[in-house]
Amino acid sequence: MKQSSTELQRRLVALTRDLILIPSDESRPDDIARCLDFVINHVETLENITIKRYCHKDVPSIVILPKNIVKPKVLFCAHLDVITHPDTQEYRSHIDDGRIYGPGSADMKGPLAILLEIFRSFHTRYDNLSLGLVITSDEERGGDSGIRFLFDEIGLRCDVALIPDGGSLNEVIVEEKGLLHLKIRCQGHSSHAARPWLGDNSLERIVDASTRIRNYFASFKQDDDHWYPTCSLTIVRTSNQTVNRIPSEAEGILDIRFPSPHTVNDMMRRIYAVLGESVEVNEMISAEPTHLSPDPIYLKVTESITGVPTTLCREDGGSDARFVGAHDIPVIVSRPVVGELHSKDEWIDISSMETFYRIYEAYLKRKLLNG
Repeated sequence: MKQSSTELQRRLVALTRDLILIPSDESRPDDIARCLDFVINHVETLENITIKRYCHKDVPSIVILPKNIVKPKVLFCAHLDVITHPDTQEYRSHIDDGRIYGPGSADMKGPLAILLEIFRSFHTRYDNLSLGLVITSDEERGGDSGIRFLFDEIGLRCDVALIPDGGSLNEVIVEEKGLLHLKIRCQGHSSHAARPWLGDNSLERIVDASTRIRNYFASFKQDDDHWYPTCSLTIVRTSNQTVNRIPSEAEGILDIRFPSPHTVNDMMRRIYAVLGESVEVNEMISAEPTHLSPDPIYLKVTESITGVPTTLCREDGGSDARFVGAHDIPVIVSRPVVGELHSKDEWIDISSMETFYRIYEAYLKRKLLNG
């Protein structure tokens, strides 16, 4: 029986808010484990499924598959990790103007709630359904021990993957920028701040280096759609805690995004040339630009449900889709209407959550039940 609009929205809102309450960021491994248990508790009573836990480099994940099926026709993929907020009191939510506000509401506790509800609903209603679900916990730090590990090393496969971690209701992502997270370090010499000529200020050298990088990347700007390489200085730090002391060492973190035809090697070559030998550069995370191939059936279903044409879009950010697409598997990246990602005012639109659920519902019927 099809759930009423009111009932479905109520369930999705309640589940999203319960998930938000768990501060599942990388600094809190116990809460990540607790969130995984919460997910398992939601589906473990289903018959004819198997739940398998994995842990790679202390990063846990779960793969939920129908019994006797190792390669499902459709695989839901989601991550439950969120960015770190220092105060656990921030892991709360509220509803205002038809939206759920809270950390991770859009990225991606709300979409995860949708996947859990529809996964449970379909496996309750239909036998021998070739639908799987993967939950990982390291997407926000690159996905190496999550989706990459599961597909590259465990050998997980599917006919098509659905990852609601980009785009919007009528916007399906077909291209994502590449990614570089770099740590830059400068070594100097300490001195009293009243005698700067006796020291070599490493912090100022980091600032100077980041200015050179910023000015260099400004030359890439072409138009207002921002489809060109960008660089953001996200962290600057030093061990020095004394106000009148020149620090002897400092480091910064750069977040670099770049579209095809640029490559990781190309961007690294450019960065080394700009920074010079006096700045130490260490690669933390890297990923090449991604090209995705969505299922045409999904595009038609989306348009039929929303009454609005579906557009193929490019995404400035990255997602776990790159690890799946690398195996020539069609990947569908779209999601409900969201905003203010990674900010304290992050939100997801409630009515669009229901619409998105209905899109997935119709697509699964076409894909798995022959209409």
